[in-house]
Parts: sequence; C-alpha cells; structure tokens
Amino acid sequence: KPGNAFFLIQALVDLGMVTTVVHFAGQPQSAFPALYVLVVIAYAMLMPPAWVAVTAVLASLLYLGDTIWTHGVALDTASWAQIVVYNLLFGIVAVLGYRLREAGMEQATLATELQRVRLEADDILRNIRSGVLTVDGVGRLAFINPTAERLLDLDGESLIGFPVLDHLKTRSSELWAAAVAGIRNGRKISRGEGMVVQGGGRMFPIGLSTTTFRQEAQEAPSVTAIFTDISDLKEVQELHMRAERLEAVAELSASLAHEIRNPLASIRSSVEQLARSKHADEDERFLAGLIVRESDRLSRLLSEFLDFARVRATQFAPLDVHAVIVAVVRLIRAHPDCRPDAAITVEGGHTVLEGDEDLVHRVIANLVLNAVQAARGPIKITVSVAAVQASDIPHGTNLEHAVRLQVKDNGPGIPEEVRERLFQPFVSGRSGGSGLGLAIVQRAVEAHRGLVLVDSGPGAGTTFTIFLPAKMVAEDAA
Repeated sequence: KPGNAFFLIQALVDLGMVTTVVHFAGQPQSAFPALYVLVVIAYAMLMPPAWVAVTAVLASLLYLGDTIWTHGVALDTASWAQIVVYNLLFGIVAVLGYRLREAGMEQATLATELQRVRLEADDILRNIRSGVLTVDGVGRLAFINPTAERLLDLDGESLIGFPVLDHLKTRSSELWAAAVAGIRNGRKISRGEGMVVQGGGRMFPIGLSTTTFRQEAQEAPSVTAIFTDISDLKEVQELHMRAERLEAVAELSASLAHEIRNPLASIRSSVEQLARSKHADEDERFLAGLIVRESDRLSRLLSEFLDFARVRATQFAPLDVHAVIVAVVRLIRAHPDCRPDAAITVEGGHTVLEGDEDLVHRVIANLVLNAVQAARGPIKITVSVAAVQASDIPHGTNLEHAVRLQVKDNGPGIPEEVRERLFQPFVSGRSGGSGLGLAIVQRAVEAHRGLVLVDSGPGAGTTFTIFLPAKMVAEDAA
C-alpha cells in the first residue's frame, strides 16, 4: 500500500499540472482553478489531516503565485476576492474530504465487525447442541441449523425458502402447533415439551421454546424455535423417582422383615420339636421337615430383604475401582453358578474415586453374577472402568468429573416386559431369582449420588453403565 510520502509527491505533481493548465489554458478568473479543489478533495480521501493541510496550502500558494504572475503586482478587487474564496474553499474541501474519509473508514470497520459478528453467530448456531429453525410469516423455512436437521431428520438445504409446516407436523405436532400459534397470534412459548418422530420411526422427547419477530414488510411475524433432545433428562428424572420409590420400599421391607423374622424362628423351632417327638409318625416328620425347609428359604429371603434395606454408604474413602473389579471377578469365577466356559475380561487401569468400597463391590458383584446366571451357553462378559469428563456424562446430572463403570455381556438380553420394571424389587428375568440384586445396585449407586443406565435387547446382550462422582462433596457424603 502506498505511503503518505508517495501521496504527497503525487499531489505536488498533480498541483503542478493543474497550475500549468490554469496558466496556459485559461485566465485565473476562468473555471480551471476549480481543478485545485478536485486535487485537494482527492488527496483528503487518501492522507491524514496534516498532509491534507500541506496540500491545501500548496494549492493556495500555487494559485496565488500564478495569479500574481499573470496580473503582475497590481491585483484588482475581483482577483483578491477570487483568491480568498478559493483559499476558503481549499480549507473547507480539505476538512470535508478528511471527514468523508473518516466516515468511510468507520463504515468499513463497522461492516467488517458486522460481518465478523454474523460469522460468529452463524458458527455458534451451526455448532450448538440445540436445534434452531426459523419459519417466516407464510410458513416458509428461513433458517435451520445442522442440529435441527439431525433431530427432525430433514434436509434443510432443499427446504430453505419453501413451505415447511407440513413437514413439521409430520415430525412433531407440538413443534408445528408452536410455530402456527406464533405466526397466527404472535404467541411465544418459554418452556414447552413435545415428541419428535423421525423418518425411521424413532421417537424421543424434546424441550422447546419459541420467539417471534415482525419485519416491516411482513403481515405475519416470523417464528424462531429452539428445541433440544431431553431423552437423557427424562431418564435421569425417572431414575430419581425410582430411587425415591425404592427408598420407601426399603423402609417397609425392613419393618416387615423384623416383624416376620422372630415369629418365623419360633415356628421353625416348634416344628422341629414336634418332629422329634416319639409320638410323631413318618408323615408328620415329613411335613415337619417340609415346614423347616420352607422356613429356611423364607428366612434367606428375609435376609435379602434386610440387605436391600441396609444399603447405606457408611464411609467414603479413596479406592481403586480397577482393583475392586479384579477382586470381584476372582470371586465370581469361583461361584458355583459360573460356567467353566464363561469369559470375563477386565478393561481399564488404575481409576480412583471416593466411595464406599463395600457398596461398590456389591454393585459390581451383582451385575457380573447376574450376567453369569442369565447365560444359556458360553458367555463373554467385559467389565471396564475409566474416568470421564462432563461432555461424556448424560445431560440432567450434576456430575462434572466422574468414573464410568460398565458391565457388558453377549447374553440373551432382558425381555421387554421386564426392562421397564428392571430396578424394582422382586422383579427378575430368570426363574429362581429373588429380584433384589438390581434393586440393591440402584440403591448403592444412588447412595453415591450416581447414575445407572441399561441398554439391552433380546438376543443383543446387555450393557449396564454406571456413572459415579470421582469426588464426593461434603453434603453428598453426609
């Protein structure tokens, strides 16, 4: 880019040329001196104020010198008036040219800043995790970001500028209703919910909000909708509700277990005494033995009741989850229900969290033992642990730094009718199970302020994923 010195030299050349034209091609009183004004205003757009002032002074001196040269020393009043006018004009033009240059620079800066803001806004809209779409007053799609395209399963590029309300109605009736209400009545929605049905049939809940704005040429307002997949949030809410119900059941179970256990022990003892009586015949002894065996079975069930009710985190301390997994796997391999061909693999390394080691041990043991007992043939079980960041944790939780524990098997999966009630007490997917193992897992995880998720399908295996806070804060540990 040329510098100010170059522009000043160029201005001197131009002023010299103008002076030559004024001197030889016309009289000072002619229209040619106006060329000085053009030179001053041209360089006022290119140079800073000081250099513009120098150019204006040079123009004035050259015009004055040429006028004196032409008339001699005697100048009439008209000539002096013309000199004064042109000098004033030079000064005014210099100032106005500089102002115009500054305004142009400010406008260019403003345009650049506006473009930068637009690019930043566009980049933000295209990368946020919420879907954003705008529909104009006649129902045509004005804007849609990639997240909205993915959530609604729509090709936004082909729909821009075309009516889109029918597509919205097909995908989400609530989103369609919100857009129509905004167009017709200008109604805004601050917090709403709805369902989205994608082209493949997948359904999931969304949280949505809308705002409206009207341009001068529009009769009906445009509507902008912002919506987010809240499947994780709904699942977390359901887990919290389930934990509250389990807490109530645990308290009731503890009370019932204590009330039943003592009379049951008395009944068992009395029946044993009767069976030992010399007056008891063979049938009576057989029935007495049956009562004792059933009493023992009921006593074991009551013990499981009490275990379920006593799930409490008593002491939080740093522990290596990987070491706990290795210890659990060693015990499970020696369990009578573990098949010789069961392959149990441990993944991950040294991972520390603050927790109750006994409860963490029970969680892992219940999940691995469940997988082993559900197997109908050779089974492969993978137990892994890793530290994860907030971006890898489902939305709706208060976890920031967490440990993810995962137990995955290739077994028969969990039946659909059992999956909805999987963590409820006495719900079991196999015959002979007490149905308390996963309820204990749920309560143990909740005692750590954690989260347990399950992914399973018939014939597709089962994966339990547990998120536990790496560090317990004071109020959580209390």
